[in-house]
Amino acid sequence: MSKPSDLVQGTLDLLLLKILALQPLHGWALSQRLKQVSNDALQVSDGSLYPALHKLEHQGWIQSEWKPTANNRRAKFYSLTRLGRRHLDREAANWERISAAISSIVRLTEV
Repeated sequence: MSKPSDLVQGTLDLLLLKILALQPLHGWALSQRLKQVSNDALQVSDGSLYPALHKLEHQGWIQSEWKPTANNRRAKFYSLTRLGRRHLDREAANWERISAAISSIVRLTEV
């Protein structure tokens, strides 16, 4: 199972921004959603998740708000900002370009 330290630098930020573009989530739900949509291939520890969220918030790409969860506990919900949407669009396009280039190299056949 891949851990964030195994990921290309900045990939965790991209994944978090993409998930938050779909809906605001609190940290635990965000980590569960990442695990779910990756079919358990990706997990993020609290020690990686929360520093990444704080960094994204400091950059102005996400914002947070304390709200009650479905089971009536208070949690910090994170959502994408307008600036975060623009950053996500740029980073997603860059990821598509880089991953296509890497895939081309990985698919090379030996002679």
